[in-house]
Amino acid sequence: MKVAQLSTRYPPGPGGVERHVAEIAPRLGARGFAVDVYTSDLLREYPWERLPPSVPREEATSFGHVHRLPVVSLPGPFHYPFFRGLGAALARDRPDLVHVHTFGTHHVAVARRYGRRTRTPFVLTAHFHPIWSIEGGWIRHRIRGFYDRRLADPIVRDAARVIVQTHEEERLLRLLGLRLPPVAIIPPGYSPLPPPPAAGAFRAAARIDGPYLLFVGRLASNKGLLPLLEAFAPLARDDPAATLLLVGADGGMRAAVEGRRRALGLHDRVRILGHLADDALLADAYRGARLVVLPSDYEAFGLVLLEALAQGTPVVASRVGGIPEFVEDGRAGLLVPPGDVPALAAALRRLWDDPALARRLGAFGRDEVVPRYSWEQVVDRLVDVYHEVRGT
Repeated sequence: MKVAQLSTRYPPGPGGVERHVAEIAPRLGARGFAVDVYTSDLLREYPWERLPPSVPREEATSFGHVHRLPVVSLPGPFHYPFFRGLGAALARDRPDLVHVHTFGTHHVAVARRYGRRTRTPFVLTAHFHPIWSIEGGWIRHRIRGFYDRRLADPIVRDAARVIVQTHEEERLLRLLGLRLPPVAIIPPGYSPLPPPPAAGAFRAAARIDGPYLLFVGRLASNKGLLPLLEAFAPLARDDPAATLLLVGADGGMRAAVEGRRRALGLHDRVRILGHLADDALLADAYRGARLVVLPSDYEAFGLVLLEALAQGTPVVASRVGGIPEFVEDGRAGLLVPPGDVPALAAALRRLWDDPALARRLGAFGRDEVVPRYSWEQVVDRLVDVYHEVRGT
């Protein structure tokens, strides 16, 4: 079976959807599927940045090909990437099935048009975020609301299957009143990071001496970074050795984070390290942290939490989206309401001051939670869905 995977971005572009597609494509190829990935020439959207010329726009792989097509976008808050030539590329390559990623994107509409024209089924993995959690401010929220009310129903209805990662994601989609096709719940897998090159390698590379809390993710408006700085401030005042490290590419919030850091007098206590490309160093960063914190407004799942737990490090996270479906409060970590600075500060302090509790939560996450999630299990389920849709 020839399967097309459609995604706004693909590695080396960072992000959860990007990693998701990069994990399933080679595994499908190993099972005999011919896989073509159709993606954009973007490294990131916020700020808008294209891939460097050194990244090939057409790339042969072990599973098929990666086609990095040019995209254009409307300006400012009307930002919306449009693929150029995606429909023509699908018509040229003639996949048996199209698997498109991320609700509300241009390539979902292209997949639908191609499917109606050629009777080729398409499957949608939603990676859904509700309106209030998306980036870009109130104008983008209004535009997205218009899409949800007026445009989404016929597009989603024509999908052969909708795939979600959690029961909460399905619930949120159904709140839109869409006429959904059959829904499959397929949680993502955990991508094991390579072992650290040596104990303390991350500390040496980042020049970190004392104990630290770790955030990993894009510096984006939906990640709860400003409340995190507010919640960290009292801990920083009481423990002069404590440092908060922010690891991740700028998603449009770096200037605001730097401003809040200055206002709180935390310039030397909050370090912004940017994207960490070396996964072995990232594993060491997780392993060396007292705890990992993800105070997002919303997360469809929250893969960085699995990465932290795999290293035996406990987590503090918002009780939102899919997070409570694998991080049970008080078992592998602590959960707090999003944006609740006192609750977040109390959770950080509780694990910081109780190393025995932190070790117990981290061990439970490593031994009991992480083994439930593997990409092979994801692909098992996808293969079943593909054969059901194709009737084979």
